[in-house]
Amino acid sequence: MITFNIFFIIVSVLLAVSILLQQRGGGMSSSFGGNVEVYHTKRGLEKGIFWASIVLSVLFIGGALARLFFY
Repeated sequence: MITFNIFFIIVSVLLAVSILLQQRGGGMSSSFGGNVEVYHTKRGLEKGIFWASIVLSVLFIGGALARLFFY
């Protein structure tokens, strides 16, 4: 039980960090007329953080459901 709680805390912190590290679309440039409609693909570290946040969110939801049903 203790190891599951530690695992759950680590996954939650990593999920929050991965979400906060992702870049936002336009920032303040869209407020001042700098709205540029350009298709942007994720590459390199940005793509890795994106997939890490997906994996961590699946682990978080799976852990929450496991805790709900088994504890």
